[in-house]
Amino acid sequence: MDEKENIKDIKERNEICSRTLKTGSRTYFFDARETRAGDYYLTITESKKNFSETGEVTYKKHKIYLYKEDFSKFQSILDDMIRFIINEKGREVISERHQKDFKNHHTTYNQEIKEVQKKTSEIKNFTNINFEDI
Repeated sequence: MDEKENIKDIKERNEICSRTLKTGSRTYFFDARETRAGDYYLTITESKKNFSETGEVTYKKHKIYLYKEDFSKFQSILDDMIRFIINEKGREVISERHQKDFKNHHTTYNQEIKEVQKKTSEIKNFTNINFEDI
């Protein structure tokens, strides 16, 4: 058996089950894989599409390896964190990147203050004339 066939056999044995979640510029891969000992583990890969200044497409990847002995604790903490976020902020996505009409109230407030300051400074530039002196 040559080296290419051996690598292919190892790769096929290693990948047991895969699922993909595509969300905008990110893609998540969930892969069940097999260890050398024959047990399974999970890899979660986040792949984010990026564009260079020249327009070249690149992908930035982050990977988590999750082993069976950690499944229960990981799932418990993940469930707790999801519940916390939903309880604190609800299910609605409130992100400038995800909603074209999103208005950041903090930014809007700061813009209003700047406009008032500008108008105030314009008023200060006028000379006060007393018409009785003419």
